[in-house]
Amino acid sequence: MTEVLFYHLTLKPLEEVLPGLLETCLKRDWRVVVQAGAADRVTALDSLLWSYRDDSFLPHGTSADGEGAWQPVFLTDGPDNPNDASVRMMVDRASPPDLTGYTRGVFLFDGHDGEAVAEAREHWKALKAVGHDLTYWQQTEDGRWQKKA
Repeated sequence: MTEVLFYHLTLKPLEEVLPGLLETCLKRDWRVVVQAGAADRVTALDSLLWSYRDDSFLPHGTSADGEGAWQPVFLTDGPDNPNDASVRMMVDRASPPDLTGYTRGVFLFDGHDGEAVAEAREHWKALKAVGHDLTYWQQTEDGRWQKKA
């Protein structure tokens, strides 16, 4: 079964957390699909990953860039996986496709958005019911992640 991680964002927003998680995946030679909840968020994340640091960028692409198969990180608002990613990240309340076949699924959700928290709980229940290996992580005061469940 797929290892599924739930990251409860309480101190730092997605825009500060996502690049670091993607960097970790790329260091491990993992291909990633990031699924956003809407097309406008794909555009915003595309811009973010080019400019989040002055000295670096994350190699990535969207369907607008052409060959998704060449992208180590692919941004989408749909269920596609053109780069044969082993990791799928759901952000901005994206509804996941079937996670079977992925090594890792990751939900990043805003702890200050009650609807996002409720949806994350529903995803947790549904994924647990089909036997995926789930863990829940919460931000600590110093910005690190602490496993809570």
